[in-house]
Amino acid sequence: MSTDATKTTRRKHLKVLGGAAGASLGAAGFLRAVAPLVEWADDLDMDAFLQNHYRELDEDSLREVLARHEQSAKDEYGADVSIRDVRPEAGVSFGYALNLSICIGCRRCADACHKENNHDRATNQSYIRVFEMEAGAIDFSQGTASYDHAVPAPGKFYMPVQCQQCDNPPCVKVCPVEATWKEDDGIVVVDYDWCIGCRYCEAACPYHARRFNWTKPEIPADEVNGDQAYLSNRIRPQGVVEKCTFCLHRTREGRLPACLEACPTGARVFGNLLDPDSQLRWIIENKRVFVLKEELGTQPKFFYFFDE
Repeated sequence: MSTDATKTTRRKHLKVLGGAAGASLGAAGFLRAVAPLVEWADDLDMDAFLQNHYRELDEDSLREVLARHEQSAKDEYGADVSIRDVRPEAGVSFGYALNLSICIGCRRCADACHKENNHDRATNQSYIRVFEMEAGAIDFSQGTASYDHAVPAPGKFYMPVQCQQCDNPPCVKVCPVEATWKEDDGIVVVDYDWCIGCRYCEAACPYHARRFNWTKPEIPADEVNGDQAYLSNRIRPQGVVEKCTFCLHRTREGRLPACLEACPTGARVFGNLLDPDSQLRWIIENKRVFVLKEELGTQPKFFYFFDE
């Protein structure tokens, strides 16, 4: 994304509004004037409101932004957190595979995602939905993600669905302010300080993989995961759209996603698609893998397979 292109989006629009209202109203009056345009305006301070896009921040500015969010977590949640800027590594393209033959539908992956990513406790939010399906066919119209009984149930199989980290992501294309993009390692991220909450990306995603924060997340201080990254699991504000990032705060540092570590059956496999010796590549080359909604051309990096 070029600097010129960025300045024609969110910040330029703010300057236009500022020219019309700021001169007579001042900074505080300007924020009140534009408040109806953004659902999250009541919680804004001027530094956050006028912050540059993540990809425009220099080292000093980024350091200030991280410090501000760490202080905000302390002030609002009573939690001591460390927020890092974890960049992609060269020669890496992350992918995920899931063995549907041994997934038992226990939802431990979803629970781990909920805790790792600092989701709202009241709604029990997670980036992962686990569908219970009739054996013999993949038919989401006959499946349910709201089952409430002992698992695995006879005659059923289970299909977890989360962000597919598409190579051709429709969510990125529709964002009017370039708040979401695909990184060099294939992970689709969101600058939550830049998101305006329009939800175009949520509507464009064919996998229902994005979540909108209708309210400020409720997380007890002793449940806040303090290991955070700016583009990953830091606590998101009200009024933004959020998503799975393959736990980039973990995976870019050589660890595994929280959902994989929580799986009791070993159904999940994560790795570097560019590494010919990885277990993930072996599965893709030796199993009959498939992706969801292949006909849409989104080119997912999330692969499913059954044991032969």
